[in-house]
Amino acid sequence: MLARFFRKLGAPVVTFIWRLGFAARFLSAILMNSGASLFRFQLTMRELYFSGVLSLLIIMVSGFFVGLVLGLQGYETLQRYGSSEALGILVALTLTRELGPVVAALLFASRAGSAVTAEIGLMKTTEQLKAMDMMAVNPIARVVAPRFWGGVLSMPLLAGLFTAMGILGAWVIGVKIIGVDDGAFWSQMQAAVDFRYDLVNGFIKSVVFGVAVSLIAVFEGYDTEPTAEGLSRAITRTVVVSALAILALDFVLTSFMFRGKA
Repeated sequence: MLARFFRKLGAPVVTFIWRLGFAARFLSAILMNSGASLFRFQLTMRELYFSGVLSLLIIMVSGFFVGLVLGLQGYETLQRYGSSEALGILVALTLTRELGPVVAALLFASRAGSAVTAEIGLMKTTEQLKAMDMMAVNPIARVVAPRFWGGVLSMPLLAGLFTAMGILGAWVIGVKIIGVDDGAFWSQMQAAVDFRYDLVNGFIKSVVFGVAVSLIAVFEGYDTEPTAEGLSRAITRTVVVSALAILALDFVLTSFMFRGKA
């Protein structure tokens, strides 16, 4: 009875460690087989369109509405302390440092990550990957690597667009509707946003999130059980694990990036 209890308790831990090691080996295999996707860049460009361009609508609309809410809530809070003119600073720093990379990555994982997992998982379920291997076509180089690099390259661009649309939304609600001074909104934002601590660190976050989400998406698709139920579980794991990885990495990166900021 006791042995059965410890077996049930240790099985998920062993499975997690095994999958983590397999994911590390899988990443190394992607990097070693990325030559085809880089020299034949049309493969990666096609995945850039699939992961990036087709995600533009949800990214830009979500960013605009997040900016509207952030501008409205920020104005209500700042007005209590007589600092409503600092609305531009609040919006810009919040979006460039945190909300832009994090929310864009969560949306990217939900839209593009799940789609990539479903696509690769369906190819495995229908044995297309096995057929490629039998025809001496490396499925990692031909299928996995272009999708991985497509996600990595598109994620920073989507995060930048999300941030820009968020600032636009805050400007609309703050300046055009509420009546905050236009010059103060932009001038204080330009004076407060630091290129090194805010823009560069936000870009680094988006790149790291892009690598994490893209790796999880292609790994879950490649490792899925070749059944309809297995594919459904793989898509669910992609969204859940990606969200947890984004939030955990955000904490780790923030603790290193901004602890030296005065």
